[in-house]
Amino acid sequence: MGKYDALAKDILANVGGKENVNSLTHCVTRLRFKLKDESKANTDVLKKMEGVVTVIQSGGQYQVVIGNHVPDVFAAVNAVGGFSSDSVVEADGNDVGLFAKFIDMISGIFAPTLGVLCATGMIKGLLALLAYFKVLDPTMGTYQIIAAIGDSLFYYFPVFLGFTAAKKFNVNQFVGMAIGASLVYPTIAGLSSGEALYTVFKGTFIESQVFTTFLNVPVILPMGGYASTVVPVILAVYLASKVEKIAKAIIPDVVKTFLVPMVTLLIVVPLTFIVVGPAASWLASLIGAGTTAAYNLSPIVAGIVIGGFWQVFVMFGLHWGLVPIALNNIALGGDAVVLPSMFAASFAQTAAVIAIAVRTKDRKVRSLSIPAIISGFFGVTEPAIYGFTLPRKKPFVITCLAAAVGGGIAGLLGAKSYILGGMGVFGFPSLISPKGDISGMIHILIAVVVASILSFVVVMMTYKEDGVDTHTSIQNNNAEPMLKKKVIGSPMKGEVLPLSQVADEAFSSGALGKGMAIKPSEGKVYAPADGTIVTFFPTGHAICIIADDGAEILIHVGMDTVKLDGKYFNPKAKEGDKVTKGQLLLEFDKNAIEEEGYSLVSPIIITNTNDYDDVIETDHKNIEVGSNLITLL
Repeated sequence: MGKYDALAKDILANVGGKENVNSLTHCVTRLRFKLKDESKANTDVLKKMEGVVTVIQSGGQYQVVIGNHVPDVFAAVNAVGGFSSDSVVEADGNDVGLFAKFIDMISGIFAPTLGVLCATGMIKGLLALLAYFKVLDPTMGTYQIIAAIGDSLFYYFPVFLGFTAAKKFNVNQFVGMAIGASLVYPTIAGLSSGEALYTVFKGTFIESQVFTTFLNVPVILPMGGYASTVVPVILAVYLASKVEKIAKAIIPDVVKTFLVPMVTLLIVVPLTFIVVGPAASWLASLIGAGTTAAYNLSPIVAGIVIGGFWQVFVMFGLHWGLVPIALNNIALGGDAVVLPSMFAASFAQTAAVIAIAVRTKDRKVRSLSIPAIISGFFGVTEPAIYGFTLPRKKPFVITCLAAAVGGGIAGLLGAKSYILGGMGVFGFPSLISPKGDISGMIHILIAVVVASILSFVVVMMTYKEDGVDTHTSIQNNNAEPMLKKKVIGSPMKGEVLPLSQVADEAFSSGALGKGMAIKPSEGKVYAPADGTIVTFFPTGHAICIIADDGAEILIHVGMDTVKLDGKYFNPKAKEGDKVTKGQLLLEFDKNAIEEEGYSLVSPIIITNTNDYDDVIETDHKNIEVGSNLITLL
């Protein structure tokens, strides 16, 4: 019997049984159930259960707060309930837009590949380093075998993503893999290097060569084929989920095992080549023509557009529309359009991951960030994008904006690439002119430094741990054996309010930390925990306490009450005093302050919120002095 099996059985029984569970996910500290009927759950029993901190019902989720060993409890609940063993860490809330759902879907499909993605990225970076310093030569067998290891995941990405997308869309996983394998099938991949059968749409920006047909319908392949692409296979597997569902409804049970996959593949794969191929090729051509026009209008504008959207282009395989422009420009004496503009993008991504690694309290996230950072410096940004910035949404947007600034600087300074060089740090030599002029390299170095600093600083300022939406497998064998929690009592008696109702953005936005607000019913403030008063403002309106267990607590009586300059406030303790929980700290004339026109809604903030895995606020509407207001995990 497992360590948490008994707890898992009790939790499952008191959420209404496994038949009442629609889905189960987990975040850093909470089991997040979506129940068919929340009224069947025994909330009071769960709250009193040993091993459970509390229960929160919010946003359509029934959240059982466990603590930092929640992955192990999650695994136990899955085992007891017979649910899927896949663990998902979700963002708070259900009300998300289409774009957010799309990003969540994409990042969710990538998450299972993250470990290998980081590993192969590091191998590619190491190989580039060995080649640069002449330790290995590309003609050597050792180099080629290591290159095969490093390129394996990236080249056959559609196969891996076909598998994970199939799990996401509830399709036969081997059908998903077969779709991905079809896209990178060597014969198909080599078609575009042969002689074209004919050309369609001559004279237009979507002029395309046709190398093969399917039932006399032209098949237009994107330049470079489908190797390393992302979106085509995901769209194809999504289509397969619809086709497979119809096929299962029509085909007799006795032959479903082989006929359903057969019908699904015969419909989906040709449609992918016929529809997705042309769409990708034409969109890439449109982007290529648009960026050239932008450069002719203004190199700065072109740099901003290419730099800002480069990572998005790569995700969708649309960057191939810009490669011919770069190659043609290099042949004519140097490319000032594409390569310099996109150069800063990989460094902006890497800087964002460094910022996340610095800010996160999650040891698993920090450990995964190291290979992502290393591979990012060598220009391999897939681990950074799909493992870190894209799932968290805001950091990805920040990196795109930072890369746009870098691209704009490159355009402003007129930097050029003279060869199609290496990636990341190994791309700098491509910026040295044939005559030995290094000014272009210096210009790009400036763009990279500015973009990296901008990305790092903004992500550092805006990153919030509870905004993470990523996936992880249950591999935590070193979970905390005991639940560690710290309880902060209420320093006041009164009505409990969320911080969002405080009429001061510094508090309501959570910028100063998480917490609650109280509308006091009497004019007294008591110590919320044992600790030391480190600050007692002379005006008496605010008190800062460091609790003996390390919590940093700010009690701010009312809004703008500092303007009273101490009037109506009568301190009962002083700065530096050692206090005990429940000790009277302050008296104030509640009626007089309100008659002066001041709000007495008082925030109680945990200013070192980032030191904790989770901050749980009370769900009581009214509270007595000393009652549990905030629980820290």
